[in-house]
Amino acid sequence: MNFVAMDFETANGKRYSACSLALTIVRNGQVVDEFYSLIKPDTDFFWRNVQIHGIHEADVANAPTFPEVWDHVAPFFQRERLVVAHNAPFDNGVLRSSLEHYQLPTARYLTLDTVKTSRKFFPEFPNHKLNTVCDELNIDLHHHHNALDDSLACANILLYEANHFGTQPLKNFVTINA
Repeated sequence: MNFVAMDFETANGKRYSACSLALTIVRNGQVVDEFYSLIKPDTDFFWRNVQIHGIHEADVANAPTFPEVWDHVAPFFQRERLVVAHNAPFDNGVLRSSLEHYQLPTARYLTLDTVKTSRKFFPEFPNHKLNTVCDELNIDLHHHHNALDDSLACANILLYEANHFGTQPLKNFVTINA
């Protein structure tokens, strides 16, 4: 199983306000690489977002902008590549809005939401938040809302599901993000 797990954190409620991005790269069912970057958004930080993820405006003062980060990660977002996220509508929305905001070409790729898969395979869980699913499946999640830890946890959720239920049922959850 090959895919990339993605997680964004945002500076405020605007979807284009990405302040960090992490990717966990999985090849042949194994985590083989990780990418993490702070991002300097061209917007203010909202205190509630800072409270959630702990990233302050000062932390990103010398960080690359989204277009600079995109130059490094764009190859992972190709038509035949699978990109997964826990609550994918949020992360896909951040990517789409950031690309639009910075007038960059739209990315077309396959996507899967591990919130949806966990609801299907584990309806008995009290909820399907990332930390709850990780607790229930005994998956390490060291710092929830740290993009790198969250993307690794998401990757491990999908690997767990593939190992326990097979990859065929997961294919029903794959859609095209355009």
